[in-house]
Amino acid sequence: MPLKNLEHRPWPPPASPWAMTQTWYNLLFAHWPIPAETMRAHIPPALELDTYDGQAWIGVVPFGMTRVYPRGTFPVPWLSRFLELNVRTYVTYGNKPGVLFFSLEAANSAAVALARRFFRLPYYHAHMRMKETGGWISYSSYRIHAGAPPAEFAGRYRPTGQVYASQPGSLEAWLTERYCLYTVGRKGQVYRGEIHHARWPLQPAEAEISANSLTLPHGLRLPEAPPLVHFARRLETWEWLITRVDRAPEPTPPAPGRAQPPARP
Repeated sequence: MPLKNLEHRPWPPPASPWAMTQTWYNLLFAHWPIPAETMRAHIPPALELDTYDGQAWIGVVPFGMTRVYPRGTFPVPWLSRFLELNVRTYVTYGNKPGVLFFSLEAANSAAVALARRFFRLPYYHAHMRMKETGGWISYSSYRIHAGAPPAEFAGRYRPTGQVYASQPGSLEAWLTERYCLYTVGRKGQVYRGEIHHARWPLQPAEAEISANSLTLPHGLRLPEAPPLVHFARRLETWEWLITRVDRAPEPTPPAPGRAQPPARP
């Protein structure tokens, strides 16, 4: 199936086939400003911190996932629908702005294991719940991952206005219109995972957060002020496997029968 809605992308999607598709729903973007000098100390040296008007941002993003399945297969009820919650900031590498995840909570232990192995992402198993009542979406998450520091989130949120598309260059676009993620290996190797989706169908929102210790294990304390929040009802996405991007490409071998130039001293 050919990908659609490509005109808004900052660069073309990979030429290779996508590896997985996911549909995200009832998503809240909650963002807090963090001084750039504070955030920079928490970014792997191989990556460059991305800022908006000199300001760094940290996001807490709860949502639900459905129709999660690899290319060439089909949804499986016990693995293809679960809740997820991530803590993120924004970085660049090779002129491609993307997302750096500090942590990701998921309510499915098999999905956590697969994501840790094949995407090298810091996923943690958690007890999670989402319920919509009277227009409000109540969401809770409590980490139960063996050996991991405790982390909890609880609150409720709802959209408060009509769907709109963020304007290019705006803060909303900078926070949400990201088409890759980064992760860094133990030896500093940089990996990129590409993603494709239509432009975010954002809505203005309000949120009441009663518990949030997700950033504390990373040594980051959120400001006292309420976060900047946006809502999205549903978005279909396509993901590629991560690839290492911090090393030079292999040299092209000489054509058969052609002598190689002598090595320089």
